[in-house]
Amino acid sequence: MQRKIIVTGSHGVIGRAAAIRLAGQPDVKVYGLARRTEPAIPGVESISVDLTRPDQVRDALSGIRDVTHVVFGAYIEKPTAAEKSELNVAILRNLMDAVEETSPNLRHVTFYQGGKAYGADLGPFKTPAREDDPRLMPPNFYYDQEDHLRERQRGKDWAFTALRPEAVCGFAVGNPMNLSMVIAVYAAISKELGIPLRFPGTEAAYRALYQVTSADILAEAADWAGQTPAARNEIFNITNGDYFRWQHMWPKIARMFGMDWADPVPTPLTTYMTDKGPLWESMVAKYGLQPIAYEKIASWAFGDFIFNSGFDNISSTIKARQAGFHACIDTEYMFEGLFRRLREDKIIPPVS
Repeated sequence: MQRKIIVTGSHGVIGRAAAIRLAGQPDVKVYGLARRTEPAIPGVESISVDLTRPDQVRDALSGIRDVTHVVFGAYIEKPTAAEKSELNVAILRNLMDAVEETSPNLRHVTFYQGGKAYGADLGPFKTPAREDDPRLMPPNFYYDQEDHLRERQRGKDWAFTALRPEAVCGFAVGNPMNLSMVIAVYAAISKELGIPLRFPGTEAAYRALYQVTSADILAEAADWAGQTPAARNEIFNITNGDYFRWQHMWPKIARMFGMDWADPVPTPLTTYMTDKGPLWESMVAKYGLQPIAYEKIASWAFGDFIFNSGFDNISSTIKARQAGFHACIDTEYMFEGLFRRLREDKIIPPVS
């Protein structure tokens, strides 16, 4: 049976990887929903839509019937937890209202949570984090989206799966939560300035255990969840499957850029990188890079958040493995592959 899949946030680091993965499967038709439709995603029918406007969502999807799967990768940042929850539940509701209206045979909804479900944004938390750990003080839009879907699915045949990655690394520009882009641009600028690659966060973060999630691994998990009975109405931690300390990974990253490295010095990226736009423009011209606006190429605030988390961040992936999902990737290999692709696509300079 053909799968007809809607992927929201299809130009983000999570949604783009999911759309590409799913479009490459046999008997699958993928519709990618995002505010912008460029650049095109091979094999994906792009639809420009503002998910905050229910009338626009309904009109955009009125001609798409018999949707079988939804992969909800959309996210809108807001300054407070309450505002964030209200808006991100609203965009999920707007989409589901439109899909259920035209697709009575909907089978599955995949959506994403993350380390904030365990308090990774608040401070040290119990590790390894497990999916059955108790909730924290609300509001938390992860919980509220989950509760909305649980309430909505009562008496219906479709199921959902929540996937919980940590620090997603993938190939997407203009996404605020893409750690690989932060590292790549920071390294490229450091090299252009002739300075060694220093870890810009705290000494505690440099030495703590950390984990990340490849966007490709996460996309594979979304594909798996939508077809696996054991994933129905379940939550799974999805990471690369290994752990590392930046103190050991950072020299390896420096070598990937042909750079020396030096001891870490706390250097707030939002302070020291926001003035580098003119330098980046000169690098774009010098190396023939894609003319991507500097303010869209990396989120320095996200980098500061990650590089100042001075406590262990470890999630258990036992539940996912027991349910049948076994994909993993060596994180060093992942970084190397992503940086190579960024060079091939002329987003960052070549190694000289």
